Amino acid sequence: MKLFLREHLPLTIFFLVQVAITSLIYWLDNSHRSSTIWYAVLISFVLYGTYLTFRYITHRKFYARLSTKLTHLDESIADYGDSPLGTELHELLQSQYSHFQNNTHSLKAKLDQHVTFINQWVHQMKTPVSVVHLILQKEDHPAFDSIQDEMDRIKKGLDTILYTARLETFSRDFKAETVPLAALMSSITSEQKRLFIRNRVFPSVDINPSIVVASDTKWLSFVLIQLLTNAVKYSASHSQKMTIQAFHRGKQVALEIRDEGVGIPSQDLKRAFDPYFTGENGRKYQESTGMGLYLAKEICKQLNHRIELESKVDVGTTVRLIFQEDLGGTDSPSSR
Repeated sequence: MKLFLREHLPLTIFFLVQVAITSLIYWLDNSHRSSTIWYAVLISFVLYGTYLTFRYITHRKFYARLSTKLTHLDESIADYGDSPLGTELHELLQSQYSHFQNNTHSLKAKLDQHVTFINQWVHQMKTPVSVVHLILQKEDHPAFDSIQDEMDRIKKGLDTILYTARLETFSRDFKAETVPLAALMSSITSEQKRLFIRNRVFPSVDINPSIVVASDTKWLSFVLIQLLTNAVKYSASHSQKMTIQAFHRGKQVALEIRDEGVGIPSQDLKRAFDPYFTGENGRKYQESTGMGLYLAKEICKQLNHRIELESKVDVGTTVRLIFQEDLGGTDSPSSR
């Protein structure tokens, strides 16, 4: 109704001016009979009121639709009434919506093709990487150790590309399962032992074998590898100690990775999970891509886990994964 009145305000002003001019003409034409003037004014108002009433009734849906904010895109093609203006607007928006849908489907198809290509390319690259790993294992020379280290970096880079591409289609590659944290962390630290040895950082793992959480082993493993790689990278040459532990927080389980490295400046903490943000440390460590923590947070969001970050310069960094509940036994460590 407000929109209707606002739209017809200029017409109303024009009508009032017209009535005033008509009355003035009557008066100047020596028609001093006030009853005749008021009768003409009354007839004008009745006709104008009838027009506005008819206009409002026939365009009520139209004005109601325009006055309501959209909550879903589909609502833009809702019924706008049977008036010519409402019908034309409905057809225009429906045509626009069809073009939008076609463009969306086209972009989605291109994105799917891109993801498929990335997946195939990464898997093709992993094959020669695996072959080179096998060849290097037979060689016993410091130079080959350096090549092995670089191959490890290539493998991690390929995994980052692969998981970044798959993140858009997470639901297709998700498998809910019970995950024993102690066994998973033992497997990951064993797999990453070259990383620890190369950087002279040695993890201390304290996880009760009874702690079991609901997650996806593959995605969770990728997150933990990202967090461990960050912890090692920023601890190297500063400290040889890293602590990995799990404990209860009420009905939730927290998995904590704590290093004693360079730490994150306070001004960078709020943006640490932003994509491609490297901050002050990124300028010191050229290998930083700014994607590790971002991917970790996005994957945790999909897994319904929460990630927390605490850090202090020259003291260290603590990254904490919060799982919704413990699926294991009751003999786990006490809550903190």
